[in-house]
Amino acid sequence: MISAVEDILHQGRALLHTIRPDAYTCKQEGAQGSSIGAHYRHVLDHFSCLLEGIRSGEINYDQRRRSPELEGSPEAAMRATNELIKQFRVLPPGSLQEECTVVYSVGYGDAEVQSVRSNVAREVMFCVGHAIHHFAVLKLLCAAIAVSVPYEFGIAPSTLKHLESQSAH
Repeated sequence: MISAVEDILHQGRALLHTIRPDAYTCKQEGAQGSSIGAHYRHVLDHFSCLLEGIRSGEINYDQRRRSPELEGSPEAAMRATNELIKQFRVLPPGSLQEECTVVYSVGYGDAEVQSVRSNVAREVMFCVGHAIHHFAVLKLLCAAIAVSVPYEFGIAPSTLKHLESQSAH
């Protein structure tokens, strides 16, 4: 499962290697005027919350840092991505089986955040899937400004396998 984290973060690095700083920060029409940098920073924030929660036993996705530096600089985002990869690689054996509490605001009208029991492996799966979803949005934003990304960028592994099996028939 850690290899899935590395794979998705390596996809992010591929984007960061190809994008110009002005394209990274350009707020585009649609997508609530978000930039590529804003979406990418959001992905990194979730992985950072996960790592912090693995250490503390409580993963609080509402406590994202929302760093303007990560949102505004592909170089800073690359450093953060590389650091996340390093930190995931050195997680203690068995840490994926640990139980944890997850805190996340899911209701628009509710003043209170939700707290549920989970385990680290499930939250790794959530963060990878969440990243794939945002990478799909990023792929569209990149296409709008002629920034190329790898074919598999923003496509779920199960979808890639399905497409491969369809082309074999």
